[in-house]
Amino acid sequence: MTVIKGFLMAWLLSIGIASAGEPELNAQQVLMKMNHAMEVLNYQGTVAFLKNGKLEPMKYVHAAAKGVQQERLTSLNSPLREIIRDAGKVSCLFKERQQMIVDHRPFERSFLVDVPKNLDEMGDIYQFEIVGEENVAMLPSYVVAIQPKDNARYPRKIWIEKQQFLPLKAVVYDYSGVPLEQVVFTGIEVKDALPFVDVKLPDTAHPARHMHQLQSQLSGQAAFVVSELPKGFREVFFTRKPMRNAEQPVDHLLLSDGFTSISVYMENNNSAAMQLGLQSVGAVNSYSRTINNYQLTVMGEVPAETVKFIAEGVKLRDLKD
Repeated sequence: MTVIKGFLMAWLLSIGIASAGEPELNAQQVLMKMNHAMEVLNYQGTVAFLKNGKLEPMKYVHAAAKGVQQERLTSLNSPLREIIRDAGKVSCLFKERQQMIVDHRPFERSFLVDVPKNLDEMGDIYQFEIVGEENVAMLPSYVVAIQPKDNARYPRKIWIEKQQFLPLKAVVYDYSGVPLEQVVFTGIEVKDALPFVDVKLPDTAHPARHMHQLQSQLSGQAAFVVSELPKGFREVFFTRKPMRNAEQPVDHLLLSDGFTSISVYMENNNSAAMQLGLQSVGAVNSYSRTINNYQLTVMGEVPAETVKFIAEGVKLRDLKD
């Protein structure tokens, strides 16, 4: 009887009546497919960002051709602005003021969500699981939970469309399950091609202001050292640059675990009004303290205990080394 059933199933498959079905994907495979889709597909839609209790809808466009990508965000409400990411450079044009700010960020890849490509190496700090399927913008989607294995970072979920594997929604939660911030598409469409644009200021506008140096410097040039980091975090970018029109440069060290970034800033202690201790705005926490004649600030989209832990472990570099 078993042999007969086997022959019957093979015949049904051969004539298309039965389906062998596709192998089930695990969470890491879905995330990897999402990474690829975000790089090669041309897609656009309306996306809503919810941060710090404020909801902002924006038009989103992703163009891709021959390995080159461009992301664009255009505000739908005042203040009107257009933000473009090209190969690690983010340009923000404020249309009403006719002013452009250029921020070089070679360490970020998307306005929507960043997921590391080496997910197999993330198993020590995160657990990945498909926890269900839901519709977002009327599209069936996998719900992928990314749960940290410690309290040094926040849990999050990503809703990934089941056909094209594009991210339709991403939410960062605190440890009580309350959403801290989220981004969600209200509508999305995939195109065969979308144009690349070049934002140029009119001749009468203010000249573009560059906020960051393009190339990273060696972190050994920093005036400080970070003595201890939560598991999984590493140094990814360092630069020394002026900030807030200050004459004195500010050291900026960027840390990341692949999903979450933390910035460490150190500058000369020339501001008596600086707020010390812990400050919180939405999902972002910062911790500031003074070290001799320097002001140190550690901030990131991580729990308060994490920025405090890193800040208290920062020491001045021994210049004699």
